[in-house]
Amino acid sequence: MEAAAAGPGEPLIDLSRGNPEVGPPPHVVDALCAAARRRTAHGYASPLGLPQLKEALAERYRSLYGVELDPEREVAVVPGTKTAVAELALVLADSGRKVVLPDPGYPDCLSGVALAGARVERARLDAADAYAPDFASLPREAAALYLNYPSNPCAICAPPGVFDEAVHWAEETGTVVVHDLAYADLVFDGREPHSFLAVPGSKEVGVELYSMSKTYGMAGWRLGFVVGNAEVVARINLLTTHLRSGVFRPVQEAGIAALSGPQDSVEARRARYEARRDRVAAATGARSEGTFFTWIRLPEGVTAGTLLADSRVAVAPGEGFGARGTGWARISLAVPDDALDAALERIAPALS
Repeated sequence: MEAAAAGPGEPLIDLSRGNPEVGPPPHVVDALCAAARRRTAHGYASPLGLPQLKEALAERYRSLYGVELDPEREVAVVPGTKTAVAELALVLADSGRKVVLPDPGYPDCLSGVALAGARVERARLDAADAYAPDFASLPREAAALYLNYPSNPCAICAPPGVFDEAVHWAEETGTVVVHDLAYADLVFDGREPHSFLAVPGSKEVGVELYSMSKTYGMAGWRLGFVVGNAEVVARINLLTTHLRSGVFRPVQEAGIAALSGPQDSVEARRARYEARRDRVAAATGARSEGTFFTWIRLPEGVTAGTLLADSRVAVAPGEGFGARGTGWARISLAVPDDALDAALERIAPALS
């Protein structure tokens, strides 16, 4: 991409990254600034996080997702859920154990498994099966199973019954389910957000990752949560006390303002991405039920490389998300409208 951007031709347009182009609402920024001006704000924060922040997250889960959480025992504060994706593998998998990851799926999950010295098994996800795992085909002895709905890169919400099946399978096998809910509130076509933890028995077998990056545009602020099973939350908290001194307190106070304050920006953000999804779908046929991505099967002879070379538009190649992503591409909706429209005009002839 850097080489192509430096070459001759029209300016390169990057649709490959999932980096929110609109930041948090003003009241969240104001809360950060006010907290940072206090003389006492700049010391080490508790590694376990502010109790008020965990209470605010628990209240959101109760009111929006119908899930009751104990803020003290079932909520861990982490510096972004990308960190937690890796650290959960460290606290769940001994060296040599299997960890089951979706294919296609978020590639940074591989990093945590490698750092733990564990072994990767892949859960095959296919469009024909609505990107639901075939639980009967998964290994019976695994330390963890990672799931992600709405999914990156497939842009699919959880198929009916898949969370119930995951709980039943975990109960039978003793596997811990890790559900990444990073795109919780970015769902389209009248869908309601759904948490894995709303399923009976889920807190006995798993945890969920909640991110402030996508719902509130706080990507660079690095604030997220691991919630659910109390033992797994305790393991994350123990690891946290050894690795870091805690998230900067003004960021945590801004998180409280985001979770507890006006929520109109959440709907505005969701609607903006849905409108962009509609334009991408009309131009290319790409589908998306949620997230800020669309997922498209590339026509024969078209690759991310040819789109970059011929149209000067960068998309994320599907094979970067696993072998079953070969022949597909991910298109980001987290770009300004004018850039998206210009990119679609360039690539639509190749993708239509």
